[in-house]
Amino acid sequence: MNSWTSVAIPQLNKSHKIPQLSLTNSKTLNKELMLKKQTYRMYVCGITPYDATHLGHAATYLTFDLINRYLRATGSTVLYVQNITDIDDPLLERAARDNVNWEDLALSQIDLFRADMMNLRVLAPDHYIGAVESIDLVSQAVTSLQAAGAIYTIEKDLFFKNYSSPDFGSLSHLDKEQMKEIFSQRGGNPTLPGKIDPLDCLVWMAKRDDEPGWPSVHGVGRPGWHIECTAIALKYLEPVNSQHTCIDIQGGGSDLIFPHHEMCASQAQVLTGKDLAAMYVHTAMIGLDGEKMSKSKGNLVFVSKLIQSGADPMAIRFALMSQHYRIDRMWTDELLTQATARLGNIRTALSAPVVAPTDSVIEKLIHALSDDLDTPTALSALDRWAAQTMDGVSGGDANELSAALDCLLGLAL
Repeated sequence: MNSWTSVAIPQLNKSHKIPQLSLTNSKTLNKELMLKKQTYRMYVCGITPYDATHLGHAATYLTFDLINRYLRATGSTVLYVQNITDIDDPLLERAARDNVNWEDLALSQIDLFRADMMNLRVLAPDHYIGAVESIDLVSQAVTSLQAAGAIYTIEKDLFFKNYSSPDFGSLSHLDKEQMKEIFSQRGGNPTLPGKIDPLDCLVWMAKRDDEPGWPSVHGVGRPGWHIECTAIALKYLEPVNSQHTCIDIQGGGSDLIFPHHEMCASQAQVLTGKDLAAMYVHTAMIGLDGEKMSKSKGNLVFVSKLIQSGADPMAIRFALMSQHYRIDRMWTDELLTQATARLGNIRTALSAPVVAPTDSVIEKLIHALSDDLDTPTALSALDRWAAQTMDGVSGGDANELSAALDCLLGLAL
């Protein structure tokens, strides 16, 4: 599947030293330094395209865009893969509800997502892969899991034994009863008759009446959710045998830690004998005016509608970065209003005939971002610089700061 059109990234002045990036690893619950590497491999779970891009999506992809930009600024290459779950129960249910073709619904929402990512200046993944185009990959992965004795059949559906991985449960830090409860809320069926263990997950669903299916050695059907991402990551990120994990970063929203990322990791461990990722990074949830933002509540705020209403995409990006990616937070109209005003001050300062010293503020940006993407500190440093400039302080280079803002924060001003 085609990705969106990416943007060029300006180069930082070589006088600026870029320290190693520190990120919080959900598996260890510690802040850890990324090892210095020439090439990083990053997989971020994509959307299920049955609705437009909401602010929770946007916050997640902006976070990994910051990681992507920072690692590239160090001089390294980032191989970035994102999937699209373009066949799944929620998509079929929404299409049936709205009396539309499920493929048309998926394509329309994927197009809208691409446009939103371009407007927010999110760097495009190197590979943007749909579940439908990965049927053969999933089938091959299931066959390998069968050979490892980790697959069994209930009627015509195939299930993976998650406890085939001795590491299962180490990412989510949940006990089994907690896992069963969350699994039942997020697409699993722990009480299904015939299961060896309640937490075993579906990897191949036999075709149901009036639902699509694809031929495979496992019969006509479609992939389960978790195996889709596992198969795509292991194929398109081309893991290096000599490394102790398959990839460097597995990312997404915190709601994916369990079951999705836990189960992807267990499948990868059985398939490769290694942990899927060196670093599991997750973004917190976005609420609206004091309430959880969710499809069931009908209170989602969509990026495309904000832009259509006149919001500056850079102000949306600024607002989402104004709070830390790991802290659950609320979206309000006031947050966007404040971001628009702060961004306006910075733009005004950048266009001034003389500007305050810029080397020091760029160093502050770099240092803040290196410390687990501390965007609130980075943006506050920009506020202070803009105030100094408007007070007449001189000695800086506006063009150099503009390039740094684009390179590190994705802000084109």
